[in-house]
Amino acid sequence: MTRDARTEPRSKRRRGRGDGTPPASKRKVNYNQLRNPFPTMNVFSDDEIENMHQTALRIIEELGIKVLLPEARKFYAQGGARVDEDSQMVYIGRDIVEAAIASAPKSINCMAGARHRDITMELGCLTFQPGAGCPNTTDLERGRRPGREQDFRELVQLTHHFDVFQMVSPLVEPQDVPTNLRHYSTLDAQLTLTDKFPFFFSRGTPQAMDSFEILKDFRGLSDDEFLANPHCYTIINTNSPRTLDTPMAQGLIDFARYGQMPIVTPFTLMGAMAPITVAGAITLSHAEVLAAITLNQLVRPGTPICYGTFTSNVDMKSGSPALGTPTHFQASLAAGQLARFLGLPWRSAAGSASNINDVQAANENQMGLWGCLMAGASVIIHSAGWLESGLTVSYEKLITDVEVLNMIAELCAGNSAGADEIGFEAAISEVDPSGHFFATSQTMARYDTAFYEPVVHNYANFGTWTENGAPDANTRATAVWKDILAADKRPDVDDAKVEALHAFIEKRTAEGGAPPES
Repeated sequence: MTRDARTEPRSKRRRGRGDGTPPASKRKVNYNQLRNPFPTMNVFSDDEIENMHQTALRIIEELGIKVLLPEARKFYAQGGARVDEDSQMVYIGRDIVEAAIASAPKSINCMAGARHRDITMELGCLTFQPGAGCPNTTDLERGRRPGREQDFRELVQLTHHFDVFQMVSPLVEPQDVPTNLRHYSTLDAQLTLTDKFPFFFSRGTPQAMDSFEILKDFRGLSDDEFLANPHCYTIINTNSPRTLDTPMAQGLIDFARYGQMPIVTPFTLMGAMAPITVAGAITLSHAEVLAAITLNQLVRPGTPICYGTFTSNVDMKSGSPALGTPTHFQASLAAGQLARFLGLPWRSAAGSASNINDVQAANENQMGLWGCLMAGASVIIHSAGWLESGLTVSYEKLITDVEVLNMIAELCAGNSAGADEIGFEAAISEVDPSGHFFATSQTMARYDTAFYEPVVHNYANFGTWTENGAPDANTRATAVWKDILAADKRPDVDDAKVEALHAFIEKRTAEGGAPPES
C-alpha cells in the first residue's frame, strides 16, 4: 500500500452536485435497517423443493465432494463422514448435514464500526452490497483500467456515502498492490473511510490472522468480544462442480474458529459448471452449500454462517455468463425456497453482462435484483455497479443503480393512511371542484419532505433540460460521484488508532506480509 493513498489530504466540500441541482433536501431517511416488504414468490412446489433437498443430500452422501485441504478432510472424518484420502473425496451422511443445519444460527447480529451501522442477518431482513470482486474499473473520465488501490478507496467512499449499502463488498482487486500486502490495503480503506460492516479476504490463515488482529486492535475488542459476534465477513466460493479448494476450506475453518461470518456462494452457471436446468443447477448448488456449512459447523457448532448462491445461465452461443435473464430470476426464486426450507439467512446476486452502462445494463440488473427481492434474499450482492459479468465495476453504473436501491428502500418503510394522510380537513375540504392542491395546508406542511428526491434522475421538462446542456444519466452520474469524492466525508476515527494501524501494516510489510495460500 502506498503512503500517498493513506495520507491524501481531504478536499474542500462543494455545495450541490456540480450539475445545477440544489443541495440535499430536508427529508430524513433511514436505510440502515431494512425489512423486505414483498411477499416471496415460488418457482417450484413444496414437494419439488423437498425432492431437490433430498437429492442434494444424496449427492454429497453417494457421489461426494472433493476437498483439497487435508485439515478439512480431518474435520469431516472426525464428524463421521467417509473420507478417501487417495482421491480426496469426502462422503457426508445426511445425519451429519442435518446436525450442522440445526446448529447453524438462524439470526446473526453483525457488528459494524458504529452501532447504528449494525445489521441483523436473518430471513426477512434486506441488505444491499455493491458489485464485488472485479479485476477492472471504469468511469467516463478515466476509462476502463485494471483495478488500483485508488479505485478501491474511492469505491469504499462511495459505498460509505449511500446508506442503502449496509455492507462493504470486495469491490475491485487493487492490482497495483502485491497479493502478500493487498489485505492490508483493503483493510486500511475499510477501517478509515467507512464504519460499515467490512469484508475480509479468505486467502489463507496468515492473512486471516493479520486481518483479525488489525480489526480487534482498531475496534478495541477483546478476544471474547470478537468471538461473541461477527465483526467481519468473507465470501466462500466452491469450485463447481463438487470441489472445495484449499483457501476456501481454510477460510471456513479460520472464520469458524474465531466466530466470524462466511457467506457460502457456489457460482453455478447452467450448462457450464452445472446442469442446464434450473432444478439441476440449484440442486447442485444446494449440495455444495450444505457440504460447506457442515465443515464450518463441525469446526465450531453454532458459529455464524450465511447460505448463498449465484446461479444463472450461460449464453450457449459464446459460453459467456448471462445475467438478469428469466432463468437467473427463476434460479434466485428456487434458492430462496431452499434457504427458507432450512431457515437460514441467505445471499443472492443481481448484476449485468453488458459491457457499458446502457439500457441492457439497467434491464439486466433490475431483472436480477427483482428476482432476489421476490425470493426473499437477506443479502443482495452486485446490486449496483457490476458490468461484464463481474469483470468491471462502473462508477456511473453504481450511481444509477443506487437510484433504484433507494426507491426500494423507500418501499420498505411502507405507508400510512390515517386521518392526517387522508387529509379530509387539511386538503380535500379546502379545494373547490376543478381546483388544485398546491396550496392546501397538507401540501404546505409536507411539500419538501413528502416525496423521494432522486440522486441522478432528472424530472425537468425537455426545454429546461436542453437549456442546461441536455446531460444524459451517465453524465449526471459522473457529476454525482465526483462531488461525493470531493466532499470526502469520513467517519470520525481516533488518530492514535490510525497511527497504530499504519505502524502494524508497516511492520508486517517489512517482514514480507502474508502470501496467499493456494
